[in-house]
Amino acid sequence: MDNFAHMPATRLADMIRRRDVSPVEVVKACLERIEQRNPEVNAFVTLCPEQALDAAQRAEHAVLAGEPLPPLHGVPIAVKDLDPVAGVRMTRGSAVYADLVPTETVECVERLVRAGAIVVGKTNTPEFGHKATTDNSLFGPTSTPFNLAMNAGGSSGGSAAAVAAGLVPIAQGSDAGGSLRVPASFCGVFTLMTTFGRVAVPARPNAFRRLNPMVCFGALTRTVEDSALVLDLMSGPHSRDPYSFPVHDRLGDHLNRSLAGVRVAYTPTLGGYPVEPEVDALVRAAVPVLAQAGAEVDEVDFRLPLPHGELTSVWRRYLKVAHAESVEYSRRNGLDMLGEWRDRIAPEFVESATLGAQPSAVDSKMDDIVRTEVLDAFEDLFDDYDLVVSPVNCVTGIANDSTRTTKGPATVAGEPVDEQVGWSMTSPFNFIGSPAASVPVGRAANGVPVGLQIAARRGNDVAVAAASAAFERCRPWQDLYLALEDRA
Repeated sequence: MDNFAHMPATRLADMIRRRDVSPVEVVKACLERIEQRNPEVNAFVTLCPEQALDAAQRAEHAVLAGEPLPPLHGVPIAVKDLDPVAGVRMTRGSAVYADLVPTETVECVERLVRAGAIVVGKTNTPEFGHKATTDNSLFGPTSTPFNLAMNAGGSSGGSAAAVAAGLVPIAQGSDAGGSLRVPASFCGVFTLMTTFGRVAVPARPNAFRRLNPMVCFGALTRTVEDSALVLDLMSGPHSRDPYSFPVHDRLGDHLNRSLAGVRVAYTPTLGGYPVEPEVDALVRAAVPVLAQAGAEVDEVDFRLPLPHGELTSVWRRYLKVAHAESVEYSRRNGLDMLGEWRDRIAPEFVESATLGAQPSAVDSKMDDIVRTEVLDAFEDLFDDYDLVVSPVNCVTGIANDSTRTTKGPATVAGEPVDEQVGWSMTSPFNFIGSPAASVPVGRAANGVPVGLQIAARRGNDVAVAAASAAFERCRPWQDLYLALEDRA
């Protein structure tokens, strides 16, 4: 895989179509590189080599037979361990499900498989995805490849680290409050959380649970073009997802679009978050790149309707109810996570699920009013601007904890923050369902990458993709990955 390690998926797929390389060769090389490099980053927790090589053999036969080849034919991908792939162990980062083998595949991944992608394994995640760092008692922490003492971020941290380290060109992930963007920033890769409902997720047993907070499925890649291709393949309605909708604009068709006339609002604190000076400096230095690409950029005095800590608390309450629902559903089906399994589950998740069972329906509706105020604040801004940009994370990284309980700081720039998620600036866009990307803009002194968040009004995904691609053309970040090879 070293010859293909940091090659874009689009180029790899072209090489396979031209018969410059075979799917079997690519998958074998991918598995070999994972074996060599994964121990240091701990991105993958389960591999499925036999299943992957069988798929590669079938893909090779299709190439040799001259059959029409789909866009990702023979390209290896990884899947976050919160989401099922038929026949491959899915632990959800928990001892509770250490031996679970699903019989079906999550729809967004199934669409990639139908497009020719080959799943090679599952990537690490915090237990049940409950925090924004990737660490659990079953597998331990995942590191950003740029500083192995520092966490990859979460909850799609294994996927982000796998892509950054050149283990796979594409990894699937999900985002309920930053779980794509937080690790993308810390690992120096690209991601775009699309408008809520663009990527269909027919969730079960509760088809409506993704609403509070809004949970989106997506991908982590090393190029904007790769993400656009993957998201275009993932997108579109599904009859069993009540939030999904038809998509009429392909992201890949807009990547070369000019930014002339595009209005950009730069808010250094996203309306009130504390930010470490080094993060502020790196993002502030990157924002003029959008002007270089033709956009009109203004620094704005935007304010959120409540202090960041109170908004984080509202977001956490939504998540607690979701945790409580999962625990209760499991209990009714014979698995008592807060009984016999309690001592083997992360205390923070136990606390979250316990507290989530307490609020009344009226309490949740009152939180919806706060959420509406957040929506109105951003809509007022989007009345005047096409894009809003800010840092992704408030900090330059989070050190791994040897006790497998990694969490963030209790304070940032002298202000108290929630240790689980309060040091990221991502959850407001999960309140309102807007598209938001993380674009690499440089590395802090400790080596950890820093990301620029680019967001737009709901439905304007193409604007985020176009701006991200324009930034990449003006300031490409692919040398980040070559530096990792030099270090090795």
